[in-house]
Amino acid sequence: MKKKLSILIYINSNVNFLKKNLGGIETLNLELYKFFYLQKFEVCLTNKLNFFHLTKKWDYLISSNDAKIFNNIDSRYKILWLHNKLQIEKAFRKKQILPIIKNKILAVFNSSYLLKNTSSLFFFKKKIIIPNFLSREFIDVKINYIRKPYFVWSVQRTNGLSSVINIWINQIHKNNKSLKLFIFGVNLSEFKKLRFKDLKKYNIFFIGRVSKSRLINYYKKSMGMICLGFDETFCLNAIEAFACGLPIITFGYTALSELINTRNSIKINNFDELSNSINFIYDFNKTRRKKFINSCVKFSQKFTINRVGNIWLKTLKLNSKYKDILE
Repeated sequence: MKKKLSILIYINSNVNFLKKNLGGIETLNLELYKFFYLQKFEVCLTNKLNFFHLTKKWDYLISSNDAKIFNNIDSRYKILWLHNKLQIEKAFRKKQILPIIKNKILAVFNSSYLLKNTSSLFFFKKKIIIPNFLSREFIDVKINYIRKPYFVWSVQRTNGLSSVINIWINQIHKNNKSLKLFIFGVNLSEFKKLRFKDLKKYNIFFIGRVSKSRLINYYKKSMGMICLGFDETFCLNAIEAFACGLPIITFGYTALSELINTRNSIKINNFDELSNSINFIYDFNKTRRKKFINSCVKFSQKFTINRVGNIWLKTLKLNSKYKDILE
């Protein structure tokens, strides 16, 4: 009987994978684990190493953002799955430089932007790009073509949010009091630092972090998302919005530039154009709104776990006999 290929997926996190509402990176690791499991590989997902992990010789070790693990685990292939920028100073501080130099590492980047903005001083044996993918909740979402005058913000970081709120108060709400802005993803403590008060009277509602199902419910009935694109290494929020038929208003900065086009987004050059873009989407007739919604959904289908999972299979030669992927 042919031996199953073994894969250890490791993430340096304190999360409990049995709980719901995992963070973005944790969800990606869990979804990749499920995909490999369904391919009938011997696969293990962990954030806590035990005797079994440390003594078994693995075929593949996939680690998110943490290269130190490669010195502790015996594996034929070592894959560093990069979701965030790996900065020289931070790598030294977190003692990742020596493990990268010592081991033959295949570095997987989730966007061209992230690859280009990672120093060439990291001596990876090979570099490839594999995009992030949607969690299963966002696959085959039942689309609603009748939308309410809602817009959403769901980026965790608050960069640019203060300007958006000021424009909403001073321009958007003044001109159209039916429009509502819902703010997701931002921690309450971070939101309080913006020092805004009585926002509900301007139809601005702080919601914070919620379950995926509740988020999808808002996405499905909203008209658009404000996602500016500051410091995004991939921007899974945008893909999730597209999966619900939600076009985004954006500057198109950083990795978000790789996801947007004229059929799924409204690109603005500065904050002065935000109000007009909101009104532009609000004024869509039924035909144009349906066309935009369908274009968004179609684009998101490039990022299902099955499609991206097959890129992983091809990249790691998991669907054929052993080959040296690091040559």
